[in-house]
Amino acid sequence: MTRRLTAVLSALEALLIVGIGIAVPLSVLTIMWAAQFGFQVDWVVFWRAAVLIWLVGHGVDVTFQLDEQTALALGVTGVADPFVVSLALSGFALCTAFAGVALGRRLRSESHRVLGELVALGTVVVLSGLAMLSAVHPAALPSRWQALLFPALVLGLGLAIGSIGATNPARVRLRRLLAEGPQPWLAAGGAALRAGLGAVATVVAAAALVTAAALVLGYGQVIALYESVQAGVLGGVALTVAQLALLPTLVLWAAAWLVGPGFAVGAGSSVSPIATSLGPLPAVPVLGALPTEPSSLGFVTLLVPVLAAFIAGLAVRPRLVAALEGRPAGLWAVGTGALAAVVAGLAMGFLAFVAAGAAGPGRLAVVGPDPVAVGLWMLIETLIGASLGLLAGGVRAARPLASARTR
Repeated sequence: MTRRLTAVLSALEALLIVGIGIAVPLSVLTIMWAAQFGFQVDWVVFWRAAVLIWLVGHGVDVTFQLDEQTALALGVTGVADPFVVSLALSGFALCTAFAGVALGRRLRSESHRVLGELVALGTVVVLSGLAMLSAVHPAALPSRWQALLFPALVLGLGLAIGSIGATNPARVRLRRLLAEGPQPWLAAGGAALRAGLGAVATVVAAAALVTAAALVLGYGQVIALYESVQAGVLGGVALTVAQLALLPTLVLWAAAWLVGPGFAVGAGSSVSPIATSLGPLPAVPVLGALPTEPSSLGFVTLLVPVLAAFIAGLAVRPRLVAALEGRPAGLWAVGTGALAAVVAGLAMGFLAFVAAGAAGPGRLAVVGPDPVAVGLWMLIETLIGASLGLLAGGVRAARPLASARTR
C-alpha cells in the first residue's frame, strides 16, 4: 500500500472512530428532541450535550455554571456555583481503545505503519478539538487541552497494543537486546511484570463478576429507582445508555472494593468489605445495586487479590527458575515478588485514578476510589501472594531442569 493511501485510510478510520463515538449519544438525544420536545428546542443543544458526553467519556473535565433559574428549580446544594464533572463514562474510552487495537493490528503489516499511526492520532486531535469548540458554551466549558489530548492518548494506547506482533521491528530489536542481556535479571524483570499485571487483570476479572452479581441481587432496587425517576420510555433508554457507558467504571469500583479500601459515592461516604456508610445517593438506578452493609465475609474478601497474586507467581515461576540455571532461587523469588508488587500497585492505582472524579456539586465532588490507598493495598497484597507463589516450589529447583535440558 502506498504512503498516500495508508494516510488517507488511517484518517478515514480515525474519522469513523470519533464520528461513531459522538453519534451514539447524539442518536438517542435526537430521538428525544423529536419525540419529547417536538422540534421546539434548538438541536444544537443536543449536539453540544452529545459532544460533552463523549469528551467526559474520555476523562475530560467539564465545568458547569447553571443560570439562577435552573439552579433554583433543581434545588440542589451548591449547584448555583461552578462545579466540575470529571467522573469518566469510561465505556466510550474503552470503545476508542478497542478501535485503536483493531487499527494497530491492520497497520502492523503495512510498510508505512508509523505514518498511518501518526495520521490517525493527528486526525483524532483535530476532530476532537473541532468538536470541543463546537460544544463550548458558558454553561458548560470542557477543558481545552484535555479535549485535544485525552481521546488521542486513549487511541494511542490501543494502537500501541494492536501494533505488537512477531514482525514488529521494535519488538524484534527488543527481543535481540533481551537475548544478549544478563538473563537472570531480565528473567526476573519479565516475571515481575507478568505477575504484577496478571494479578491486576485477575482482580479486575473477579470485580466484573462481583458487579454482575450485585446487579442481579439488587435488581429490585434498581427497578424501583428507575420508576422513581419517571423519565419515560425515551428518557429511560437515554439513562440506560449512560449507565452502560459507566459500567467499566463501576467494575473498577468493585476492584477497589475487593482490594480493600473500597470507594466513595459522595464526600463522607464509604463502601468497602469491612465498613459501609452511604449518604444520600443521586437518582442513578444502577447505584441501587450498591451494598448498604459491610460484606458478611469481611476481611476474607481481601484474600481475592492475594490469591490472584499467588496464582500469578506460580505461573511465572518456571521460566524464572529455568533462567537462574542452578542459582538459589530464594532471594530471586523474593526480589521478583517485590518488583511484581510495585508493578501491581502502580497499575491498580492508575485504574483507581481513572475510576475516580467529581460527579456534580457539593458532596458529589468526591466519587470513586482513592488511588493512593488502592495502590498501597494492592502492593502489600501482591507482595504477599506473589512471593509465596514464587517460593511455592522451594528455593532450589533449577539444576534438574538445566541438566535435563543439557541431556
